[in-house]
Amino acid sequence: MRSGARTGPIGSSAGARSEAPSRLAERGGTFTSVPTTTSHPPRYSATPRRRRAALLAAGASLLLPLAAAAPALAVPAPGPSGSPAHSPGASATPGKPADGKAKPPPKQPPAKMSTVGGELLGRPGPQVQLGPGAPELPRELSGNSWLVADAETGDILAANNAHWRLPPASTLKMLFADTVLPRFPKDKKHEVRPSDMEGMGEGSSQVGMKEGQTYSVHDMWMGVFLRSGNDAVHVLSAMNGGVSKTVRDMQEHADELQAEDTHVVTPDGYDAEGQVSSAYDLTLFARSGLQKADFREYCSTARTQFPDEDHPGKTKEIVNTNRLLTGQDGVTAYKGMAGVKNGSTTNAGNTFTGVAQHDGKKLLVTVMNPEIKERNQVYKETQLLLDWGFEAVGHVKPVGVLVPPKGGFPADKSGGTNGQASQGAQAAVTGGGDGMWTAVGLTGGALAVLAVAGFVVNRRHPLPERAARRRPGHAAPPKNPPSPPKD
Repeated sequence: MRSGARTGPIGSSAGARSEAPSRLAERGGTFTSVPTTTSHPPRYSATPRRRRAALLAAGASLLLPLAAAAPALAVPAPGPSGSPAHSPGASATPGKPADGKAKPPPKQPPAKMSTVGGELLGRPGPQVQLGPGAPELPRELSGNSWLVADAETGDILAANNAHWRLPPASTLKMLFADTVLPRFPKDKKHEVRPSDMEGMGEGSSQVGMKEGQTYSVHDMWMGVFLRSGNDAVHVLSAMNGGVSKTVRDMQEHADELQAEDTHVVTPDGYDAEGQVSSAYDLTLFARSGLQKADFREYCSTARTQFPDEDHPGKTKEIVNTNRLLTGQDGVTAYKGMAGVKNGSTTNAGNTFTGVAQHDGKKLLVTVMNPEIKERNQVYKETQLLLDWGFEAVGHVKPVGVLVPPKGGFPADKSGGTNGQASQGAQAAVTGGGDGMWTAVGLTGGALAVLAVAGFVVNRRHPLPERAARRRPGHAAPPKNPPSPPKD
């Protein structure tokens, strides 16, 4: 079992970190292109400790019948962050989610799943077609579902249970943003009414919005992406005509994107009966959102100022909870990382979709609910897949493709801000080719360049440990800590 953050040679090793200096500026840094390192021995071999762990796991499987017959031996149901129910602060009981809102996901993938994007994607288990010179898949992967794809061509390099319908957690906010973001100019102001935040799930993650205070749309989207703020989601939903209408709008947009595994119940991804998505669909949402300049700006911002709810007229700093972007909580920032969204709930476990670039290659990776319950495991497995993917491009035969929307990708007109270019994204397009990222889509099987914009990435990595303690609402750990927020 790996106990520390893995730092592969491409995105996050000491050598790679020294190749591209940090860029610190008021507006953040730029999307950094990092040379791909391939001259190293194979990195994906099982260690003796892992082999021993495998043998122990095999032995433990023999005890499963005993566990079924003797409830006292059963493993407690996971708590809000994947910890056992008896952990401090957890409120779940065996077999029942802590929030009581939804059933836990199935233990095994269906024998047959959707074949949208390719026949191999409908099969359970890892799917990859290695060619000459291709590295083997990492052996340390434990995600129930994952996928790595070329962000430009849409080619899926490898996948595991790509269409398994699972709770998505806050990665569903990518669909929310892709649906609602174009509807309001970023400078529009809104005063929060008491009804705006009704219906938020208990223990929801929040950026800290307050009734009676006025916020800009730009501020609210920063709250959605950086702090996974369910309060910001609910206020934006109220502006959009209410939660029920927003859920319908999101479902219609998912259908337009051919995301057939997705059923939307809440706009923020909070656990709810019947709410599911898949690694394939989440990657579609990210790819569609990245066509929009404002979406790119928000998802790639590492830190910014947000109105302070306790001190009207003043601001507080908020830091993106995407650890591969900012580098915090023991995770090293991944060079070239530019978003997109992380999430965690009782039923979903940890989920993450990320986009990164090296040497002109752009990859999208989605990981859902790793079985290994180590801290930050979802980021470790994302790193593994990104490192593998950057080496595998050109050496594997795609196992499928990310399909385009039914109507094709529309031209990016500034991300839906009344035809005016996103200031943040435009500000980043100043550093030449290294700072540029071309958003592309597939239309009629051809590659069409549809938008060009820079990612706003703050290159502080790693952040000081105290940065985590400056987060909104974060205080010294109590003797009996509460359950982690569900986002």
